[in-house]
Amino acid sequence: MASGIFALLDDIAALMDDVAVMGKVAGKKTAGLLGDDLAVNAEKASGFMSARELPVLWAITKGSFLNKLIILPAAFLLSAFLPSAITVILIIGGLYLAYEGAEKVHEYLFPHSHKKEKPKLEKLSEEEVLSREKEKIKSAILTDFILSVEIVIIALGTVGQEPLLTQILVVTLIAIIATVGVYGIVALIVRMDEFGAKLINLNEEENSFSDKIGRFLVSALPKVIKSLSVIGTIALLLVSGGIFVHNLDFFHGLFENIPGIIVEFLTGLVVGFVVFVIIKLGIKIWKKFKN
Repeated sequence: MASGIFALLDDIAALMDDVAVMGKVAGKKTAGLLGDDLAVNAEKASGFMSARELPVLWAITKGSFLNKLIILPAAFLLSAFLPSAITVILIIGGLYLAYEGAEKVHEYLFPHSHKKEKPKLEKLSEEEVLSREKEKIKSAILTDFILSVEIVIIALGTVGQEPLLTQILVVTLIAIIATVGVYGIVALIVRMDEFGAKLINLNEEENSFSDKIGRFLVSALPKVIKSLSVIGTIALLLVSGGIFVHNLDFFHGLFENIPGIIVEFLTGLVVGFVVFVIIKLGIKIWKKFKN
């Protein structure tokens, strides 16, 4: 009886060791998406009244957990009964990520002129304010669903050859860490300016140490979000390029003398612009056909 218990404990320890090792690998593969995830969610969670920022962020976080409850079982069922579908979804996700990254690069190189509309002052009832808030929350949760699918499928693709129990534990762990980590950091980011304003009003002295720190935090917020967007764009191209390089036989051994990170970035960039051009041409053709 004792030997059976020790054998069970040994099996559990071995399983946890496998989960820890594979969790590190899957974490590295999915970490690239978190920069973009942070930038997107920080933008989605901002623009509310100061008193509503954290309640809104909490509502989005709960929606994110609900997204994971829907995505995870579906992903595990695919992995158990149709594992080849994971690779197909990975490639499709890679095309989407590459396109998104290329679109951001194109926007940076050839910025579009956006019409600037003067903000309108509106008298809204409490019900109307809450209704608009709910619409923004729904939009943020939908965006989170797309990003969550990408994270789960990439993590699952990393541990696809492992036993199903290991897959479940590793991918679930990654999903939980991604949700808690991303929205925890987003909460700190969106409250950065509020904390800075409190430091500025901490005392009546002019140009005190707390004033300097407060002004720095207030002015740093847009720069932090912008830098996250840049990091996220690079990450999108690296992750998408990595998907193609590691899952398509065509790329195996093709650029052995070039560092892998450069190959992955350039692959993501080239594929992204190919998809970008195809989509833009398709839209133009569709518009002409429609008219």
